[in-house]
Amino acid sequence: MLSRCEKIPDTKLETLRNTPSGIYLLELYTKKKFSPKNNKFSDIVLEKGFYYYVGSAQKNLSSRILRHFKREKTLHWHIDYITSNDSVEIISALIIPGAEKSVEWEIAKDLENYFDLSIPIKQFGNSDTNLTNSHLFYSKEKILYSHFILRYQSIVRFKPSSKEIFGT
Repeated sequence: MLSRCEKIPDTKLETLRNTPSGIYLLELYTKKKFSPKNNKFSDIVLEKGFYYYVGSAQKNLSSRILRHFKREKTLHWHIDYITSNDSVEIISALIIPGAEKSVEWEIAKDLENYFDLSIPIKQFGNSDTNLTNSHLFYSKEKILYSHFILRYQSIVRFKPSSKEIFGT
């Protein structure tokens, strides 16, 4: 069950230190089209807009998320080929500490079905399951955090940062 969800802007990343395992949702924005620098995805062009990536860490959640915010890194996971691109900005990370792995799949299904987001790359980031079509989703428009909270209000406690402004 989801216990908490926090929106963490990059200026507050230190608050993630010592966060236990759990699920996260990265909100990314790219100001221009690009192709991920990976042979598997080299023929794919990602459009300008907002991308949402659902991931998990069975331990060291804080380290995983902090790593995603770094541009210079060894490219290991699918998402690294996107977050390392100069035109991509990670806007925020929504975290759900302690959530079970199955919650990752539930959120991925919701992003596709409930939020009606498109899948830019099939099977992206979900090599560990066939329960979802992808863990990367695209929208021309930003999802309002209030929409996410409305969907999960019975099981999520949302903690906005001091800079959080709904509807922007």
